[in-house]
Amino acid sequence: MAPGALVDYDRDGAALEATSDNIDTVNYLKGLPAKSSNDDDDDLHAVSQFDSDKDKTQFRQYDEACDRVKAFYKEQHEKQTVAYNLRVRNQFHARQKHEMTVWEAMEKLNTLIDESDPDTELGQIQHLLQSAEAMRRDGRPRWMQVTGLIHDLGKLLFFYGSEGQWDVVGDTFPVGCAFDNRIIYPDTFRNNPDSADPIYATENGIYAPGCGLDNVMLSWGHDEYLYHVVKDQSTLPREALAMIRYHSFYPWHKEGAYRHLMNEDDEVALRAVKAFNPYDLYSKSDGVPDVDELKPYYMELIDEFFPQKVLKW
Repeated sequence: MAPGALVDYDRDGAALEATSDNIDTVNYLKGLPAKSSNDDDDDLHAVSQFDSDKDKTQFRQYDEACDRVKAFYKEQHEKQTVAYNLRVRNQFHARQKHEMTVWEAMEKLNTLIDESDPDTELGQIQHLLQSAEAMRRDGRPRWMQVTGLIHDLGKLLFFYGSEGQWDVVGDTFPVGCAFDNRIIYPDTFRNNPDSADPIYATENGIYAPGCGLDNVMLSWGHDEYLYHVVKDQSTLPREALAMIRYHSFYPWHKEGAYRHLMNEDDEVALRAVKAFNPYDLYSKSDGVPDVDELKPYYMELIDEFFPQKVLKW
């Protein structure tokens, strides 16, 4: 199928991106991540430099969240159930996949443009390039640069069977165990049927303590979707996969929730996600990247980590 036939233009991608950007209001990062005590990979865990002179007070603040964001989370928290997550994963694995290259996927994502974003008025390709270029300037590994380039491609889920905005964007969290109070707007889970389930509402729920986040079902959205797309179709290391899967898992990597489900591998994942997140938010105020000039470099990078070229989405 030609890439141009993949998008249902009746869906309002700009509205989705407006909601996504408003969600950033409640998730802006306060200051720089601390340098990890694990110095085995200084290229990854060194404190980011590209944003050291940025005035982060100019980025959106938590208490400026609008009613749209609160309404969004109310719907998301009521509908992200175990039953829904099992169903949508079965549908994902069973449906006929769309086939396109990573760059073609980026061009499709570029149809999602939020002209009201106070942090950027750029298209999606420019934001992805901003993230990747900030990593490149800081000397981050090539695999991390390509991860920055692709990290939001999961938003294509909006065109591929999502039921609305609530199962594409927003913070992620585990389903199948109690909803932690450190999730944003925790009171809105009261109408989620799982919150009253005798098993799902317990601290561990269907999981064993220390089982590892690989064995935990996170709420379905663009992070989880992209993770399932690329984990078996790329040569990206586990740290890159963690950055993709967990970058919206704010209750965990920012608030410290769900540590009882972690194993030793998740400590590595946590450091990776914390190293990644500044490049997602703070690169939005950087200069406008020249797509034509940068494309050859990033096409080479894409081919290095996606050797089969055409992916199934």
